[in-house]
Amino acid sequence: MAPMHRAPLTALLAALLASLAPPWDPATLCAQSPRRPNVLLILADDLGCGDLGCYQESSRIPTPRLDALAAQGLRFTDAHSPSAVCTPTRYALLTGRYAWRSRLKSGVLDGNSRLLIEPGRPTIASRLRDVGYATAAFGKWHLGLGAFDPEQPKAHTDYGAPLDGGPHTTGFDESLVIPASLDMPPYVWVRNGELEEAATARTPGSRRRWDGGDGFWRAGPMAPTFDFTDVQPRVVRAAVDWLQTRRSDATARPFFCYVALPAPHTPWLPTDEFRGRSGAGYYGDYVAEVDAGIGAILDALDASGRADDTLVVVTSDNGSHWRPEDIETYHHAANMHWRGMKADGWEAGHRVPLLVRWPGHVSGDARSDALIGLVDLFATITDAARAPLGSDEAEDSISQLDVLTGAADAERSELVCHSMRGLFVLRDGPFKLIDGLGSGGFTAPAHIDPVDGGPLGQLYDLDRDPGETENRWLAEPERVARMRARLDAIRAGTRTAPLR
Repeated sequence: MAPMHRAPLTALLAALLASLAPPWDPATLCAQSPRRPNVLLILADDLGCGDLGCYQESSRIPTPRLDALAAQGLRFTDAHSPSAVCTPTRYALLTGRYAWRSRLKSGVLDGNSRLLIEPGRPTIASRLRDVGYATAAFGKWHLGLGAFDPEQPKAHTDYGAPLDGGPHTTGFDESLVIPASLDMPPYVWVRNGELEEAATARTPGSRRRWDGGDGFWRAGPMAPTFDFTDVQPRVVRAAVDWLQTRRSDATARPFFCYVALPAPHTPWLPTDEFRGRSGAGYYGDYVAEVDAGIGAILDALDASGRADDTLVVVTSDNGSHWRPEDIETYHHAANMHWRGMKADGWEAGHRVPLLVRWPGHVSGDARSDALIGLVDLFATITDAARAPLGSDEAEDSISQLDVLTGAADAERSELVCHSMRGLFVLRDGPFKLIDGLGSGGFTAPAHIDPVDGGPLGQLYDLDRDPGETENRWLAEPERVARMRARLDAIRAGTRTAPLR
């Protein structure tokens, strides 16, 4: 009689397997899976740790919204950007891979550069979209527009043709961006890969505030209606408008919203509403506007009804461009007590604020001294979203989810950072090795040639010497040799994050 039951049993088994198979439609997948968190990632531009009152009580800039966010979540004190300048940090943040592994070995792209993210390389956005997320990007892109052609490596972006590379090809369903920093031409808006208005006008540029100018931006082509002062407010409005469309019912897709603010990077252009708000001049007033803009975005998230199931991350792409003269003039230390400024291999170049809020998962008014890099956001966010990584992606990203939730004190003991001029930095516990002499960035001298019998680089014990005043290179040759060998191995390898 057994053969008589084979067909029904086979059909039953097939039906059972079909019911267990994952659906192909991402929206269906999300609807049938336990709730994944929304993710709101806000990246400020050149914001220093010392600008925030929650990091430095003596800050001369009011940051009530960021201080409130810190009180609602977790504040990291040993967080670092992968680079001390814009483009490489953005690449590493979105791909989980150090940018010096890409074609960009130092410096940044400009507004006419082609896309740095390689074809097919996963980003946080594409990874989350694969598991059903709605994705959007607003603000400063600075990763190149138009597909890169290795046969023509110096070719500029062709803004007269459809853009075949940008946010719209790297995982974002919707995007409204400026090509690069707000001081780099062309000055245009790009929506979903298409120019809103061609750059048929031209600006003569402007000098820096400290040189008596109206704020620094380079001469070059611009759209006739482009308004420098309105860029920061427009980015905030775009993010607010998008969040207001996110409904809170059970069928709504989770979302990933990446807001890359163009401020307080130059040009320092606070709107009239914020002039005089701070005790740190135009820069401080611009930071105050950034704080209020982040507050408006968080208010929109609250109004959507989805704040309770949203992982919020606020950070900066590098340290503040705040010179010793500015500290003396305004009695404000934008980078706290850390040495140097933006672009440097010294701490002020890459030590950044990092605030995380996730109700029900991250404790409020908490602090973590764990070593963390913005390169870790890829693995951390995808871990929170239960989106397993493949072996060929996010090669340098380590999930810090257990640190966020309090299940672990630390996940990292070492981290690589990079200066504007390509100077490598390796952290190993409290020790920091800089593979060369000088700042590697904006602080003079940027480069120092070694002398016979002198150190070839720099070694600091940040626990004992947070100001990086005592170079221990010659005093600890064994540690130097060990750390240099490890740095060489990292550079020669293809990944630093363990496979998971």
